[in-house]
Amino acid sequence: MNKKTVITRFAPSPTGYLHIGSLRTALYSYLWARKHGGSFRLRIEDTDQERFVPGADTHLIRMMKKLGLEPDGEIVYQSKRVRKNVYADAAERLVREEHAYFCFCTPERLADLRKEQ
Repeated sequence: MNKKTVITRFAPSPTGYLHIGSLRTALYSYLWARKHGGSFRLRIEDTDQERFVPGADTHLIRMMKKLGLEPDGEIVYQSKRVRKNVYADAAERLVREEHAYFCFCTPERLADLRKEQ
């Protein structure tokens, strides 16, 4: 039987302080990895630079460590990944194959839509 290693990932966006719902997600991922002898990884989704809150990433890491949710391996910052062009290539392919489309909404239109929701 081929047994696979469990790897879970928590990938928060540093757009503010750690939310209780995000903390719950991190805890579930951490516990699942530990239960199955796997590893728990942390990837900071910092590609949305317009909403990035300076210091939110370090606060998040500090809080997780304080609560005993230390990740295995290095912490990965999505914006520093070498293969960024992989995402652009994939997005272009999805548009070309008509599985995705560009949004031409103005920032004001998007703000109105968010208020409606």
